[in-house]
Amino acid sequence: MKRLAVLAAACAIALPVHAQNVATVNGQPITQKSLDQFVALLVEQGAQDTPELRTQVKQEMVNRLVAVQAAEKAGLDKQPAVKQEIELARQGILVRALMADYLKKNQITDAKIQAEYDKIKASQADKQEYKVRHILVKEEKAAEDLIAAIKAKKVTFDAAAKKDSIDPGSGKNGGDLGWAPSSNYVPEFGKAVEGLKKGQMTDKPVQSQFGWHIIQLDDSRAAKFPELADVKPQLEEMMRQQQLAEFQDKLIKDAKIQ
Repeated sequence: MKRLAVLAAACAIALPVHAQNVATVNGQPITQKSLDQFVALLVEQGAQDTPELRTQVKQEMVNRLVAVQAAEKAGLDKQPAVKQEIELARQGILVRALMADYLKKNQITDAKIQAEYDKIKASQADKQEYKVRHILVKEEKAAEDLIAAIKAKKVTFDAAAKKDSIDPGSGKNGGDLGWAPSSNYVPEFGKAVEGLKKGQMTDKPVQSQFGWHIIQLDDSRAAKFPELADVKPQLEEMMRQQQLAEFQDKLIKDAKIQ
């Protein structure tokens, strides 16, 4: 009886250890922990933790281990090219883990996002946007003739744009380019726009890489800044990338590189 009791106790202790393995491939175990970690990665990517998913993951882990064992048996893991690729993959994984760890320890809070938003908004407080029309032609003489005809009221700006502009996007709309800051245009065009008053047209054609422009300013206003809710995801991602870039710069600066 005593020997049976000892045997029963030994089995009770050993059972949880065996239960930790979900499969064994040629004597090499696949642990419950490794399966749970694999599933957790998939859940982070949007999958649902279901029995079906766990069955699929288990089979995938078995398939991989069978293939890995075959590759190692063939000595492929000793080939220089394969070793280099494994090392590069290892480095990539470590770099991603380092960056993820840094972001976790230096989280971008709502307060930080609000402060950055307020800073950018303040820097844009004096910015203007303009409602502009233009007529684009290939030759300077053609542009000068159109300016003269518009000033003499022989033709309207709208009609001239529809008839003569080679800009297919705005020409059919009477040259209308809509609202935009001057920085949206090529430098020569933007500078000309900033020099006009409401309702004024350029006295001389403005040359750019596209041809010769006749520009008319319909209106101007203070640039409308988007609400925080509309740009929060983009702002947060920008801050995250800046934070990682600064972290990488510091790592390089503090490293002894010869």
